[in-house]
Amino acid sequence: MRILVTGARGKVGVAAVEALVAAGHTVTATDLAPPSWNRPAPDAPVGEQVPYVSADLGNAGDVYALIGGISEGEGAKAGRYDVVVHAAAIPAPGSHAPATVFTNNIGATFNVVEACVRWGVPRLVNISSETATGFHFAERPTYPAYLPLDEEHPCTPSDPYGLSKFFGEQLCDAAVRRSDLNVLSLRPTWVQNAASYPLNLGPIVDDPSAPSLTGWAYIDADDLGDAIVLAATSDVPGHEVVYIAAADTVGGRDLHESWRRVYPDAPTELRPVSRPDAGGIDCSKAKRLLGWEPKRSWRDHLPGTSQV
Repeated sequence: MRILVTGARGKVGVAAVEALVAAGHTVTATDLAPPSWNRPAPDAPVGEQVPYVSADLGNAGDVYALIGGISEGEGAKAGRYDVVVHAAAIPAPGSHAPATVFTNNIGATFNVVEACVRWGVPRLVNISSETATGFHFAERPTYPAYLPLDEEHPCTPSDPYGLSKFFGEQLCDAAVRRSDLNVLSLRPTWVQNAASYPLNLGPIVDDPSAPSLTGWAYIDADDLGDAIVLAATSDVPGHEVVYIAAADTVGGRDLHESWRRVYPDAPTELRPVSRPDAGGIDCSKAKRLLGWEPKRSWRDHLPGTSQV
């Protein structure tokens, strides 16, 4: 399949490109970074060896050219992709002004969705976020109604990032209603790779009081890459939202005991889990629709770190 990956230089985009290429697909990558004019070195990362187009997804003209008008030779169906994987976004509030986060993320998603509809792309894999629920960046305390979370939990975001992801899912709903586009919106939790595990999760593993409003959930970037491959090749119709998270908690915490200790006043229903250290996000829907299950853990990268 011919697949376009947006945000290809980011943590999720890199994992997506590598997984899709390994699965045998023909991948084109795009991001804001300028292209290199040199041939890639033989030992260059996979993402540097696939065709790359620099584009501003906030510019509708760039997006239309990218998805529907890039020449690939005389007589070719220029710019037609079987799948678009939309991973581009400012990844969190705080490092940009709120208006920049929201307008960048929602504008880029609108342009990508619109171009997919107009150019007849049959499938979009939209990388949404667990933050669509509204817990992570809320200015006032907001807690989940129950844990583990699933796709039925209400979404009440109030921050610019969570709003952009939630509204992006609604854009996908609208596109499916008015076209033949099929969409899978993946909601990964906190994405980690080999470089980020020690920086991001190491201190949390060692700190029993460390908070986490989604039950110490996280996801390995390579596991997310596997989920993206399955979503790209899926025949699931319409628009479905699917959580993607690791099977365990950061540090192997007992989910129920840790939640009661760290959030004693939170009105959160703690539902039964299959194991004490089950993560705070239920990925049963991903298994049912995609046949996906997580294979990796923080333990693969932090073997010398003490467990909570």
